[in-house]
Amino acid sequence: MQKRTIFLLQGTKEQNQELMKILGETQEFEVVGSAEDGISAIPAIEEKKPKILITDLVLSGYDGLSVISKVRELKVAIKIVVLSALMSEEVVARAMSAGADYFMAKPYNPSVLIERLKNLDDVKESANKDLTETLHEMSMEEKVSKIFINVGIPAHIKGYSFLREGVLMAIREPEIINNITKKLYPKIGEKYGTSASKVERAIRHAIEVAWNRGRIESINSILGVRAYVGSEKPTNGEFIALIADKMLLEKA
Repeated sequence: MQKRTIFLLQGTKEQNQELMKILGETQEFEVVGSAEDGISAIPAIEEKKPKILITDLVLSGYDGLSVISKVRELKVAIKIVVLSALMSEEVVARAMSAGADYFMAKPYNPSVLIERLKNLDDVKESANKDLTETLHEMSMEEKVSKIFINVGIPAHIKGYSFLREGVLMAIREPEIINNITKKLYPKIGEKYGTSASKVERAIRHAIEVAWNRGRIESINSILGVRAYVGSEKPTNGEFIALIADKMLLEKA
């Protein structure tokens, strides 16, 4: 079987190397080139003629949107996958309008990325059909992220991503909040390649960070009720449920 060739365009060498490692473990793909800036990527893509480009949006030189437009001007047969932490409705819509075939948010699940790459020919039709729903989910994720930032949970700690995923799961499946130990933690752990116990500890740490920063009034303000006072801290499940309920009420 002939491998499908891929060109990697991420903002750092480390990000490209991470993708190389993931793709190198498959039999379907071959990385034929990489770059960390948009300007050098264009001639390299024109020369290598890869079947797939995986690009970020935040790049030096040309940004990702400019790269997508310029690659489309080359008139080469190539699928373009955007892999980026930028997730607003406007950004996703602009990327798809510029010529992207698929948009995946960071942090990403390697196995899901591989699966999407394998089925890339079918992805755009599905993505276009469900674009409104996809953008709505991304907008919800962005809102959850803003809440965490406002209450003092820093984005660089592991618990931030785990907690955000937990809230989004509770929004999609409200009943899961009643079984966080056997369902929610394991599902998050599966997505991020870690154990349920590590997920639980990281989420607990993230909540403690917010309380230690004295952001209780911000939390009460966001929730719309005076839920906590003094040193009182919610359990993981209580915190996830409160944020999820707030998002569901705003969605209604």
